Amino acid sequence: MPADVPLEEQRRSLTAGSRRGASHVWERTSRAWDAYFAVVWVTALVVTLTTADHSDAQRLVAAGLLALLMPWYLVFGRRQLARPEVDERQARIYVAGAVVLYVPPAAMVADIKLAVFALLPQCFMLLRMRAALVTAALVTLVPVATWAVWRSPPGHTVFSVFLSAATALAFSVVFGHWIMRVIDQSRERAELIAELEARREELARLSAAHGALAERERMSREIHDTLAQGFTSLLMLVQAVEGELDRDPDGARRHLGMMEQTARQNLAEARALVAGGAPAELDGSSLPDALRRLAERHAPPARVTVTGAGRPLAPDLELVALRACQEALANAAKHAGAGAEVSIGLDRTDDELRLRVHDTGQGFDTAAPPTGFGLRGLRARAAEVGGRAEVHSAPGEGTIVSVTLPIPPPRPEEGLR
Repeated sequence: MPADVPLEEQRRSLTAGSRRGASHVWERTSRAWDAYFAVVWVTALVVTLTTADHSDAQRLVAAGLLALLMPWYLVFGRRQLARPEVDERQARIYVAGAVVLYVPPAAMVADIKLAVFALLPQCFMLLRMRAALVTAALVTLVPVATWAVWRSPPGHTVFSVFLSAATALAFSVVFGHWIMRVIDQSRERAELIAELEARREELARLSAAHGALAERERMSREIHDTLAQGFTSLLMLVQAVEGELDRDPDGARRHLGMMEQTARQNLAEARALVAGGAPAELDGSSLPDALRRLAERHAPPARVTVTGAGRPLAPDLELVALRACQEALANAAKHAGAGAEVSIGLDRTDDELRLRVHDTGQGFDTAAPPTGFGLRGLRARAAEVGGRAEVHSAPGEGTIVSVTLPIPPPRPEEGLR
């Protein structure tokens, strides 16, 4: 779902989806109840028509009433059983009609009582517990009592039939209670699944939003450390050219060449950002060489010192060191003042990579609230790879930017090479 959709609306949609899924489950289950009802109904109808203990008129009347039970079920009952949410009013109407169609023929022909095994589960599936118990007692005991009064059979026969009816009633109560518990648990699980899906959707939305924010911050740092710094350099070179056009044409031409080089570098960085590849400065080059090129473009050129050596560094460490140097040089160009000297030191051990950029400029008060994005982004970059960035400065004493990055130990396969 889109991130701007309210959570409550998402939950309602997911709950509706879970209900639709539950509806499909109920529809598949209802087919089994259809088959069960049909088998019991056909068996009861056949037994009613073939029994020899009753007259033809009794059998035909009982079979006719029992036959009406099937269309009543197909028109009203099946629709109620197929729904996960029972319409209590419609359910009561169906059960009442089924009782009316069942009790008279069951009282007329004792063998028709087989149909009760199709009606009792429906009572517990469609009615509340108390109403289901009353209906179960009605369809189980009333036909037997009516039959006993009407036919006046021997006492042992009445006892045997009542005992069978009481057993069927007890079975229906136990089985019906189990059915109702299954239905309640199914509904509770459906609600729980809907809630879990809503939570999962919320977590996915928050994760996507967090990922988008992290990507936005990353792109902001990349643009600030590359394109924005390059445009700043171009502006400074333009200002230098404006002052040299009349009095120092050679210096103006030199600065125009630097402007062209900076513009080309910015274009290469922009293409690298779009393509998602390595920075232009590091493309096919080592970190010390990239730092030397940065130092040459600084005005005046910075001094670079590289100490230590070892296996090639991970690309993310080289990128952090390169961006940190770019940020420090840009700050020195903007804030150190004219004529400030800048030195870059890159020192490497087996465990750490240390970058140090020192300018002899005006300095600033590090306790003052930061006003830009650069130093904050520099610290964030270093923290992403487990390192740290520190800035030491004071008014009139220059500025030192130091970045320390941990070098992960070599993998076992690397150590064997």
